[in-house]
Amino acid sequence: MAKKHTARCACGAITFEFDTDPDFIADCYCLDCRKASGGMMATWFGVPETDFTLTSGKPKSFRYTADSGKFLDRNFCPECGSRLFTSNLGAFPGMVFVQLGSLDNPEGIEPKLEIFTKRRLKWVKHPDVPQFTDMPT
Repeated sequence: MAKKHTARCACGAITFEFDTDPDFIADCYCLDCRKASGGMMATWFGVPETDFTLTSGKPKSFRYTADSGKFLDRNFCPECGSRLFTSNLGAFPGMVFVQLGSLDNPEGIEPKLEIFTKRRLKWVKHPDVPQFTDMPT
């Protein structure tokens, strides 16, 4: 039986699903998210690894060392290049961080905080949510 939330890459080769209604939804302006997204920031949210199911395809991953010095794996489609989710986060064991843009239906999933705002471009208008210059602790 399909789970509540479904997601895919641009070409549809990689699909995944989960039931968790996200509650840690962040707009992130860190340099890594900016480079990986190709934009001014990335919006992502955490899902427990135990609820995350890859339903088709095999993503390619890129291991990255975060500012914290801990590793994480950025997962993307090897066919179309869509960035999909981040796994194996040393700072957040047991969690997968999903890119909002990969969801089939992202309506209703809105940022609850902004992080690494010290890197936010000055012209960016931000939502009325808590702001953190770095990663909140």
